[in-house]
Amino acid sequence: MLLATVLLSAALAPQAPPPAATAPEPPATTAPATPVAPPATASAGAAGPYIDAGIAAFKKRRFAAARADFEKAEAADPLSAAAAYYLGYTYYKIGEPSRRMNANKEKAKELFAKAFSLDPAFNPTWGRK
Repeated sequence: MLLATVLLSAALAPQAPPPAATAPEPPATTAPATPVAPPATASAGAAGPYIDAGIAAFKKRRFAAARADFEKAEAADPLSAAAAYYLGYTYYKIGEPSRRMNANKEKAKELFAKAFSLDPAFNPTWGRK
């Protein structure tokens, strides 16, 4: 009786549909004719020397000097996410002693937004490794 129940349930069990025919794979594409440039590093381009100088001043907690260097970096390359980010962080550190929102922190917020709109994948590094 038990064997009959098992056989009957197996016969009545829904059957899996047959595997669908797989589509042929598309032909392999070739590499683009022009090479894709790697992402820019923090100190690449015209802004590079200013960013390096700003980072050095920032590490010494000389925020006014760092701000001047990062402003020069941003002027040299207005599309540099690194220049905008580091300048923003410097403005934040200048405004940090106040626990309240102030003009420096507002400026930092604007510069952070600019940096990540220029390069959403930007990852700050504080100096060369």
